Amino acid sequence: MNFLPGHLYHVYNQGNNRDRIFFEKEDYFLFLKKMRKAFRSDCSLLAWCLMPNHFHWLLIINDDYNIDYHTTERTKKLNPLNKKIASLLSSYTQSINRKYGRSGSLFRKRTKAKSLNEQRFLHDNYLANCFFYIHQNPHKAGLVERIEHWEFSSFPDYCEIRNGNLCNINLALKLLELPKTVEGFYELSYKTIPEDSYKNIF
Repeated sequence: MNFLPGHLYHVYNQGNNRDRIFFEKEDYFLFLKKMRKAFRSDCSLLAWCLMPNHFHWLLIINDDYNIDYHTTERTKKLNPLNKKIASLLSSYTQSINRKYGRSGSLFRKRTKAKSLNEQRFLHDNYLANCFFYIHQNPHKAGLVERIEHWEFSSFPDYCEIRNGNLCNINLALKLLELPKTVEGFYELSYKTIPEDSYKNIF
């Protein structure tokens, strides 16, 4: 993951062999606590969703992000946010392993980050489709009857059902040119994403 200042990214990972990464409600809360710490200074979250066996983040890197690569002779180049994400997943894995008496890795080896600033994505509404997909994910997976019923995503915050502050909502509404009214946002959030757009989300 080569994060660059001012760039947008869809970041995601899932459990090894698509196994669960969250086993009970407290696990989700622990992961969110670690997210808040990891993203405190380098980027702004625009949307997020935690699913039983994977997660999605939509984020924008701060303009003043310091690409200060730290290297040794035996390691690849990692910029600061890479290291923080790796630390987040490692710390969470250790907590889960202790809690449930398991061992080994919890996540797939590579966390993927897809840049939304590539030229081919600038004209096909990829940003909006990705944003809505992240929120629709629990509903599409059959976990809930309504998007707003899933507790572990940023959707309730956008709909003012919950007063969460993990996302920079005003920035997201501006970047995506979304309706500023809750009613307008809610209606648009249930729009159907074109099938040929799904392949570009990953």
